[in-house]
Amino acid sequence: MNHPIVSREEWLTARKALFAKERAMTHELDALRAERRQLPWVRIEKPYVFEGPDGECTLGDLFGGRSQLAIYHFMLTPGSDHICPGCSYTVDHVDAARQHFEHADLAFAAVSRAPIQRIKEVKKRMAWTFPWVSSKDSDFNYDFGVSFTEEDRAAGRATYNFGLMPIRNSPDMFGVSIFVKDENGDVFHSYSTYGRGTELLMGAFSWLDLTPKGRNETGGTMSWVRLHDEY
Repeated sequence: MNHPIVSREEWLTARKALFAKERAMTHELDALRAERRQLPWVRIEKPYVFEGPDGECTLGDLFGGRSQLAIYHFMLTPGSDHICPGCSYTVDHVDAARQHFEHADLAFAAVSRAPIQRIKEVKKRMAWTFPWVSSKDSDFNYDFGVSFTEEDRAAGRATYNFGLMPIRNSPDMFGVSIFVKDENGDVFHSYSTYGRGTELLMGAFSWLDLTPKGRNETGGTMSWVRLHDEY
């Protein structure tokens, strides 16, 4: 790598200039996170039912006694052998993290449209232990903007990431949704994010972003990412 080589004093001057920008960005992010926490909620009225390894369960069941629930919408389409490398890269971070955030009143589950048997196979192969359920034939994935009917795709009505991206070829996309349960057991939707909004969950990127090569995506976005048993 060709790169400027300077004295320690010159490096410190440049580093302090960047540090000032980093501090300002940190404060801006703090303000953004506070604004995110103040978003209004939507009451969940539909009785969504999922298929888990032990049978049927509801959205409320996925809280596991906690008052907050993070759902990762994992792209695992019925009838397809494809396992999304990007989704896999994201949830590779979950099992280590959830031993901490579950103590901070946050439960986690992944949800896909694929049958539970297919989910079990992928979960075993990748050695993941987090809860992962099938949304089966429910409206859950469609209601939360990550699945699209063939008819809507053909008619140009299918859009993703709050309408920014038309979807024509893929029946499923990825995202994160946050839910809250109150003391009466009522469930509310507080937040969803899609596309690059899920990068905040990819801890490995944060390490790579500290380095001169950064994410090293010379062949395109996430070009080097594979299932972790394929490296």
